[in-house]
Parts: sequence; C-alpha cells; structure tokens
Amino acid sequence: MVIGTQWIIFIGVALASWLVQMNLQNKFKKYSKIPTSNGMTGADVARKMLQDNAIYDVTVTHTPGQLTDHYNPANKTVNLSDGVYASNSIMAAAVAAHECGHAVQHARAYAPLTLRSKLVPVVQFSSNIVSWVLLAGILLLESFPQLLLAGIILFATTTLFSFITLPVEINASKRALVWLNASGITNAYNHDKAEDALRSAAYTYVVAALGSLATLIYYVMIFMGRRD
Repeated sequence: MVIGTQWIIFIGVALASWLVQMNLQNKFKKYSKIPTSNGMTGADVARKMLQDNAIYDVTVTHTPGQLTDHYNPANKTVNLSDGVYASNSIMAAAVAAHECGHAVQHARAYAPLTLRSKLVPVVQFSSNIVSWVLLAGILLLESFPQLLLAGIILFATTTLFSFITLPVEINASKRALVWLNASGITNAYNHDKAEDALRSAAYTYVVAALGSLATLIYYVMIFMGRRD
C-alpha cells in the first residue's frame, strides 16, 4: 500500500513539475520575442524600479544561465540571467521587475520574506542530512522509529519553507505588475503578457510546495503504519 502510494506521489509530482517547466519555457520563448514599447532592457527596468522605490543600495548584476534570475538579500544584488539582463522584451521586463519586487520586500521588511530568510540556515542544514536520516530511519524503523521521526521533522522544515515561499513570490509579482503598469513600461497591449509570464513562473513554486507536502505525508504514513 505504501509502496504504491510512493509511486503515485513520485509520478504525479514529476509529471506536474515537467508540465509546469515546459509551460514556463514556452512562455519565456514566446514573450521574449515581444519588445517593450520604450525599448528598455531588463537591466534598465530593474534600475528604474529600484530608483522609483527609493532603493539605492541594491546593485543590478548579470548572472549566467537561463531562468537563473534571483535577488540576493545577503549582498543586496538583483541578479539577471542572459535572457533578461540585456533583452528589451516583455518577458525580460516582467522578470526583472519581479526580482526587484523582492528588493522592495526586503527594504519594507515584508514579514514572509523576513521569516523565509531566517529559515534559510535551518533549511540548508536540513537539506544536507535529511535524505540520509530518512533512509536510515526507514531501514531501522522497527528497532529505532525515533530516527525516522527526526527525519520527518527535518523534512517538515523544507516543506514549511516551500509554503512560506509562495506568498513571497506572489507578492513580488504583484508589486512588479503594479509598478510596470504605473510606470508605463507595460500598456494595454502587453500588460496581460507580463502577467501571464509571472503567473507561469509562480506555478513552479506551487508545484514544488505541493510536491514537498505530498512527500512529507508519505513519510508520515510510513511512520504511522510501522505496526500494521
């Protein structure tokens, strides 16, 4: 029963993740071909959004790769990927504004972002050992069930982190879309495309959170059913 449930969870999460990633990549390619009306690049958009929000201590930098864009609160940098930094597309504008949305959250002490930042060291520690603890816990389930329980607690921190990430990402997108519209970078013809791009990106976090929750439930089922 548990083995069957494990495969259902694995296949379901893997399929959902693949579909979401394919959808995001398709949207990225599609909207990367649509230029902004004013010709501003992703880097230009990022710098302007930071300036408009009176944020002068954050640097906009370039990072290699695709879809590697992120905001680093540790060194206060907005890192834009190859397809965003120098591109003047709607996709680039949306992604750059989204990452700056995180910088605005940081500057305004947005509570979910603050909480997520505090959890980072805990999650990093958990991620390094949780797989081994869970494996050992399953192997020693009958003689030492407390070990699996410890693994479940460790894994629960990563699940919690995934769910705290959801409002952080959604709020950053909302801030980005409001600013893009107010600043005139998007208009009636392309604003919905920027919104669609950011919505597609948000789905990746939703799938990750649900997948983490499903996996957590699976391990709990193993622990609860150890005497069956």
